[in-house]
Amino acid sequence: MLVRALRTRRCLGKAVMTFEEEIGVLAPLGFYDPLGLLDDADEERFERLRYVELKHGRICMLAVLGHIVTAAGIRLPGEISFGLPFADVPAGLKALEVVPAAGLAQIVAFVGFLELFVMKDVTGEGDFPGDFRNGFIDFGWDNFDDETKEQKRNIELNQGRAAQMGILALMVHEKLDNNPYMINSLLGYPVPFN
Repeated sequence: MLVRALRTRRCLGKAVMTFEEEIGVLAPLGFYDPLGLLDDADEERFERLRYVELKHGRICMLAVLGHIVTAAGIRLPGEISFGLPFADVPAGLKALEVVPAAGLAQIVAFVGFLELFVMKDVTGEGDFPGDFRNGFIDFGWDNFDDETKEQKRNIELNQGRAAQMGILALMVHEKLDNNPYMINSLLGYPVPFN
């Protein structure tokens, strides 16, 4: 199990946790908490926020990948609902206008099921927030040294942070001018989109 060396400081006679040495605090930005979410936070609050950050990063990595794949014209075979083939569903946010409400409800229900019953540390064996191996699959994680584990966790956090900004940018540019891949247009390789 990874051991965290949490630092404390005194603030008005009260011990306050500091998180400047945590996973994800990397140069050049360092520790970044512009909203003050960790002011006077304890370890439990930090771990909850880290779990939420990991979860949203993972979701956004999938969202960026899905956006790119559907923008490339790759679709599942068959129909998403009666009379509506996957091939007729547009990419990006326009899909929300075409997919029936019952289909969107099924997606929300499936995500809720995953959140409540699947994507959690059931066995209590997790080494860190977001560790859902549950003693089942580790892909060699247990054989890595602590330095490699720290490096891989930093990579996942940074890629998740980048994906959160990436999917936000894709959605904003899609709404502005229906050209989410504007960098391609600027470089002379426009991507046809919807």
